[in-house]
Amino acid sequence: ADTVAKGWWGLENLSHIPGTVGATPVQNVGAYGVEVADRIESVVVYDAHAHEQKIFSAVECAFGYRDSIFKSKRTHPYIILSVTFRLSKIAEPRIGYADLQKYFLNEPAPSQLDIRAAIIAIRSQKFPDWSIVGTAGSFFKNPIVASEVAHELKLQYPELPMYPAIEGYTKVSLGYILDKICHLKGYTENHVGLYHAQALVLVATHGATSSEIKMFARDVQKKVFAKTNIEIEFEVTQI
Repeated sequence: ADTVAKGWWGLENLSHIPGTVGATPVQNVGAYGVEVADRIESVVVYDAHAHEQKIFSAVECAFGYRDSIFKSKRTHPYIILSVTFRLSKIAEPRIGYADLQKYFLNEPAPSQLDIRAAIIAIRSQKFPDWSIVGTAGSFFKNPIVASEVAHELKLQYPELPMYPAIEGYTKVSLGYILDKICHLKGYTENHVGLYHAQALVLVATHGATSSEIKMFARDVQKKVFAKTNIEIEFEVTQI
């Protein structure tokens, strides 16, 4: 909200994601075609082992898909103190994601405020109110598979959305797989289920236990593997 109000482009596609600024580099938070790794210049941390502050450049953060040095090396007690972002005063609309393309079908050059409003509207329809429903948001990562595997899947499921990844690999929409291929949107067992409006989101109602959540998530993994031969990974971190 603050950067959009100032007309600084780069973070508007991440509007309405719950969490703190310091949490975003841990997960390399991303949505609607943008990741914070695209915009982070540096991260200041307190190293609780060395008892000193350190500055990590974006390269040193080792950002990956929903990953960073702060997530992959959780045993190292880095406490994030601040994040520096590099934004732009030049209009850089990123509306290539399917939901945004559809939203702006008749408006090819939306303003930054328009994009933020669209993101908030889309997210509000897809995600539950986490202050009411137990959820960590997207529970599973979109799988990144070899391009040959993606090609075979595309032949079998022509409507399956796919996005470019690193060379030789393709990111596949798990939301589509869960919903249209495995028919799991809204699927519920006891106190745990996949949200009725967005199958990537695992929700837990009152009374759910950690073992219930783990069993349910593993069951979903097995169902996806049975249909697609893809082993999906948790996006959340288990503690």
